Amino acid sequence: MRKLLAPSILLAVLLCPSQALARDYGQRGTVFPVIERDLLEQIHSRLTQMEQSGETARLNNELKRRTIARVNRPDPVAGLVRASEARRWSFDPTITLAADITGAKGELIHAAGTKVNPLDSVQLRSTLLFLDGDDPDQLAWALKQDASAKLILVKGAPLELMKARQRRFYFDQGGKLTAKFGIKSVPARVRQDGRLLEISEIALPPREARP
Repeated sequence: MRKLLAPSILLAVLLCPSQALARDYGQRGTVFPVIERDLLEQIHSRLTQMEQSGETARLNNELKRRTIARVNRPDPVAGLVRASEARRWSFDPTITLAADITGAKGELIHAAGTKVNPLDSVQLRSTLLFLDGDDPDQLAWALKQDASAKLILVKGAPLELMKARQRRFYFDQGGKLTAKFGIKSVPARVRQDGRLLEISEIALPPREARP
């Protein structure tokens, strides 16, 4: 009889809910209370300390100083050098539309895949002159060109030059224009030639070779 009951007892134990088998083994290790401060509370406390010590004001003034310095003298365009030899090429501004261009009423103006040359509808009104504003030779050259030309710095202090020269100076922020046109050396000139742009890098005579 015992041999017949043993499998039944084993089956009953296996099918028994886990709660019925649970036992309290008591405390097996040291339990410590949570004493870490809330993260937001720590941040608030740190900001309060910075405010009281004057560190916040110092950081704000430093940020202001750096911002003004960046506006007065932006980071120079990397990789550009003074032109040592003349170079000239043509740039085709034609683009292929990735999506349909529609008018205000939804009418189709240009379908996706159409090649469009902006110079067919918008002319380049002014010659673009790219130069290093810290180079006196390049600056003198640029100021002797057409008075309507746009002076675009790749290095230098545009606001300071505007005040001193009474001319508007721009800056090729991030070198986007010079990279687009493939300009590697300055001074350089960009002007319209029909449906193309003519781009020239001008090699100025060395200063010591001038009379």
